[in-house]
Parts: sequence; C-alpha cells; structure tokens
Amino acid sequence: MLEEFPRAYKRLQQKGRLDPVLIFLEASERALVRRFSETRRPHPLAPDRSAIEGIREEKKAMQKVRRMADHIIDTTEMTVHELRQTFTGVAAGNAPGGQLVVTILSFGFKHGIPVDSDLLFDVRFLPNPHFVPRLRPHTGRDADVVKYINKSEATAEFLTHTGNLLQFLIPQYVREGKAYLTIGIGCTGGRHRSVAIAEALRKALSGLQGVRVRVRHRDIAHE
Repeated sequence: MLEEFPRAYKRLQQKGRLDPVLIFLEASERALVRRFSETRRPHPLAPDRSAIEGIREEKKAMQKVRRMADHIIDTTEMTVHELRQTFTGVAAGNAPGGQLVVTILSFGFKHGIPVDSDLLFDVRFLPNPHFVPRLRPHTGRDADVVKYINKSEATAEFLTHTGNLLQFLIPQYVREGKAYLTIGIGCTGGRHRSVAIAEALRKALSGLQGVRVRVRHRDIAHE
C-alpha cells in the first residue's frame, strides 16, 4: 500500500474532477506507545517485538507520504472530539493549527511535577482549605472552597499579575506559530487551590483571539 499510494494519489489529483486533501496524522512516540498499551494490541509491524520498534519502523516507511501531505496534524494532546473538529474545519476550507490550544493543568506537587508543562506556577502560598475540616472533602470547583481562597488578598493579586503576564505571553506564542501551550498550576495535593486558580485563569483568558483554552485537573480525584 505504501509503495502504491504516492502514485495513486497523484493520479487522483490529475483527474481534475476532484479536489483531494491529504491529511497526515502523527503523535509523539510516548503517546503512541500509551495508545497501543491501552488497546492491548501489538503494532502490526512488530507483532513479536515491542510497540516502539514497530512505531519507529512505521515512521520511516511513512516519510514519503508525510512529505506529500497538505496538512500535518499532531494528535498527541488531542481528544477524539478535537480531532473531529479539525477534520470538519479542513472540510470547510480552514487550515488546521490556526489556533493555539492552551491547557491549564492543575496538579499536586506531592504527586509529581507534570513534565509537559511549558510554564509552571506554584500556588502553595495561598491559604489551604485542606486544613478546614468542612472544606477538606470538597474541591476547588466548590463555591465554598473558592470563597475561602478568595478571602486572601494574595489570591486577587496573583490572578491579576499572572493574568496580565499570560495575556502578554500567549499572543507572542500565537505569532511564533506554537500549537500547544501547557500551563501548570500546582498546590500540595492538587485538589483545592490549584483547581480553583486554574478555573479562574480559564475565565481570565477566555477572550483571547486565536486561542482555545481548556482546563485539566490531573490530581483532583486523589484523596
């Protein structure tokens, strides 16, 4: 198939009656290995070897097709819904990658620093709801927890200064052509302060042009 595909695609382009678009999907090796692990399927090129060996062999074999592509899409951080939106956009004549996807990632330092963070903010200086018995079972999405954190003047100052910094930085990344930006917001356990601050920053950044903001709470389920 790989040997015949380039010739077949060129013939299709020359027909004149169609306007084919070639979209090439790729992802990081780590993401691909994780996907094979989750599906519990061996790589077709490495049925008796590790998935990473098959992935690297496939990557080399696909280089010619990749060079022919009209659009190359990195799906490493995409959900299936985001991928569908990308295909819909291409069908409508929009080039993929026109938006910077900003992920605000809350986490707990006790569970490890997320290695994929481009920017990292430590909010452990804010008052900790964990030490308030009635608030401990809740999370930073709960109104009472947010109210407790917002009582501190430091919370408003942090959101103001950090919001201003990000509103300056993000357009620079957009102009540079960056596709993904991950902003890590960390507290001790990743359930209260970091969650509340991540949600507040999402609201502060929601109006930026050429940017799609999303929030992930990595450690919110930890006790």
